[in-house]
Amino acid sequence: MGATYPSDLRELRRRLEDVFFLVPGYGAQGGTAQDVQHAFDKFGRGAIVNASRSIMCAWQKTNRDGADYQEAARAAAIAMRDDIKQYVTIL
Repeated sequence: MGATYPSDLRELRRRLEDVFFLVPGYGAQGGTAQDVQHAFDKFGRGAIVNASRSIMCAWQKTNRDGADYQEAARAAAIAMRDDIKQYVTIL
């Protein structure tokens, strides 16, 4: 179950309140922060959102040769975190 199926995530979270979810599909696969919010519990915990390709390949959007891929990956990870924090409140 991943970010591209938000209604299924919502239903799974309702049924499995205490289970930790690994949520693929954010970013390059089309899942958004609004989609992944349903994987988290009422305390803003219980899920790890995976975004391998959108972070690893972030340098490709910089119009450079990839020499600064670390900076691009870091910026993409921070942007992802900040995006998700708009929809998930950690108590």
